[in-house]
Amino acid sequence: MKPNKNFLAVLWCIISLLFTYAQTEIETDSTRVAVNDKVIISTDSIVKTEIDPLRPAKAAFLSAVLPGLGQAYNKRYWKIPIVIGAITGGILVYDFNTRQLNRYRDAYKRRLAGFKDDEFYGDGDTPNISTDALVRAQTQARRNKDLSLLVTFGFYALNILDANIDAHLLQFNVDENLSLSPHYQYNELENTSDLGLTLNFKF
Repeated sequence: MKPNKNFLAVLWCIISLLFTYAQTEIETDSTRVAVNDKVIISTDSIVKTEIDPLRPAKAAFLSAVLPGLGQAYNKRYWKIPIVIGAITGGILVYDFNTRQLNRYRDAYKRRLAGFKDDEFYGDGDTPNISTDALVRAQTQARRNKDLSLLVTFGFYALNILDANIDAHLLQFNVDENLSLSPHYQYNELENTSDLGLTLNFKF
């Protein structure tokens, strides 16, 4: 049975009309975005912050003169008690070990001079702490003293370094002249949408 020519002609017309309607709908899709040839940049909205190249050096100098002063200059007030507490603690430990060393040394010198009235001897004929133990105690106290001095200087250096780095970071450029942002663009040639990232770097 041969197909009817009139039926095929009507079918062809219907398919053509549907294809034309679908193409028109795609071209007038609501997701279409108008693309302007010219990019308009509003210079009034760009605020440039002055950078002080001497600010990090000044913050470091202030912290060197008085620990915590550089943090106050950077307006990091919560760091001041930490800096002062760390350095003060190191000084107190150093002073304690110095006094302990002096006690052991004075007692040892009196033992060598033949006296038996130092604080570590006791009341009897046999000393509570022997002379050899006093030598070992002096060595341990001297080691602790040197270590506490090293730790205190370390806290002092960290205080200066923190103020310097913080002053650098406070002036880090985070304005619109340097930005990374997503973008959306409609591709008219392929009738598709493009997504991506835009890096803006303006001098």
